[in-house]
Amino acid sequence: MAPWMEEDGHMPLVRREQPDDIEDIRRVHTRAFGRPDEARLVDSLRSAGKAILSLVAVEGGRVVGHILFSPVVIESAGQTLPGAGLAPMAVLPEVQRHGIGSLLVKAGLSQCRDAGHAYVVVLGHPEYYPRFGFVPASRYGIRSTYEVPDEAFMIMVFRGEVLRACTGTVRYQAEFDGL
Repeated sequence: MAPWMEEDGHMPLVRREQPDDIEDIRRVHTRAFGRPDEARLVDSLRSAGKAILSLVAVEGGRVVGHILFSPVVIESAGQTLPGAGLAPMAVLPEVQRHGIGSLLVKAGLSQCRDAGHAYVVVLGHPEYYPRFGFVPASRYGIRSTYEVPDEAFMIMVFRGEVLRACTGTVRYQAEFDGL
C-alpha cells in the first residue's frame, strides 16, 4: 500500500477549502509550524480576497493538510508579469512524510497551470520542491524581495515564452511582510 493511502486503501481527498474548514486549517498550520504566524497569514490572505487557490487534504473525515496559492508579480523594467506564489503549505505532524504534502502540491500546481498562470514561485526546502519540477528562480534571472539562499527561492514555469524577456524581482502580497 502506498504511504499516502488510508488503511482501507483510499487516498486522502484533496478538495477546495470550504467555510467549515477554516478552524481546521488554522490548527494544521499552527501544529505544523509550531506557531500561529502561518495560520494568521492564511486568514489575512483569505479575508483580503487574495487566495487564488486554497486546497485541503481530508483523511478519515478530518483536514490533515492545507496549501494556499496567492498572487505574485515579477517586476521587470517598468512592467509586471503576474503569477502565483505557493505559500504556505502544511501537513499535521503525525501524518507528515506520508505523501500528503505531495498530493497537495501536485493538485495545486495542476490547477494553477489549468487556470493559465505563467508560473508559480515558492520559497521552500531545496530538497523538497525540485521533485515537482521547481528550479532555482535565478536560472531565469528572477530573484526574491527577501534575503534568502538562492537554492531556496524556486520557480515552476508553465509558459516559458512569457518569461523569456522577463527578469526581475518577485513581489508577494503585503500580508507576507509581517511574517
